Amino acid sequence: MEKDAREPVKVCVLGTGSAGNSILVEAGRTRVLVDAGFSGRDLERRLACVGLLPESIHAIVITHDHGDHTRGAGVFSRRHGTPVYVTPRTLAACPKIFRGDEPVVAYQAASPFTIGQIRIEPFLTIHDAADPVAVALVDEETDTRVGVATDLGRPTAQIRLALNGSDFLILEANHDEVLLRNGPYPWSVQQRIASSHGHLSNHAAARFACELLHSRLTGVLLAHLSQECNRPDLATQVVGDALRAKGFEGFLDVALQSEPTEFIDIEELRRRTGPAQLSLL
Repeated sequence: MEKDAREPVKVCVLGTGSAGNSILVEAGRTRVLVDAGFSGRDLERRLACVGLLPESIHAIVITHDHGDHTRGAGVFSRRHGTPVYVTPRTLAACPKIFRGDEPVVAYQAASPFTIGQIRIEPFLTIHDAADPVAVALVDEETDTRVGVATDLGRPTAQIRLALNGSDFLILEANHDEVLLRNGPYPWSVQQRIASSHGHLSNHAAARFACELLHSRLTGVLLAHLSQECNRPDLATQVVGDALRAKGFEGFLDVALQSEPTEFIDIEELRRRTGPAQLSLL
């Protein structure tokens, strides 16, 4: 246990976007996937790309029922015996994903639960899904907090509470407003995406990131970018300009749909930013 306590919390986004989402958080010997929105075979391939076997995953936590977050959860669980943590309403909304013989564990929003060394704190969010949540994942040995909020129509008091004090944020920056208006989607879809039950724009993500800014925030990773209505450089510029204007000097990057990120070591980010970041605000 003492060895685990010294090991850093690491994050790897296996892929993110409208075609699939899955985020890996590692604390000590515990590895948890937040969502499994790729096929079972693709999840295995992406894990292999970062040097992990499927059997090394201790659990999958599902945030909501949309296919780009659930697609491979059932088959991965059946193949590897991986427990799937899911709210009852989300489970009921996924009849084609789960056959009933998977090791499923029910959870409720606002009721924390523990998987190995990681405490999961789920909070209700606003999105056009059956029972959507955002989650904070907390290393119980070090209290390092990773906040995850994708598919977020608009920030609420509950989400602010869930993500407040995060050492690392994975935050949706789905679309650029101009590209959305001039993009390929019909008007009805544009309205849904831009609505309070849809997705955060770059500017909305920038405002929310600034609200969550505090002295121990080491990094922000932007996620769930639309391939049709956003670009990594646009998202990085809008969010980065807003954060730098507030004095943030930490890590900022974009996770992509096509390939996993490298493992991001949160303590290493803290060492890089050092006293300058700790004096923020």
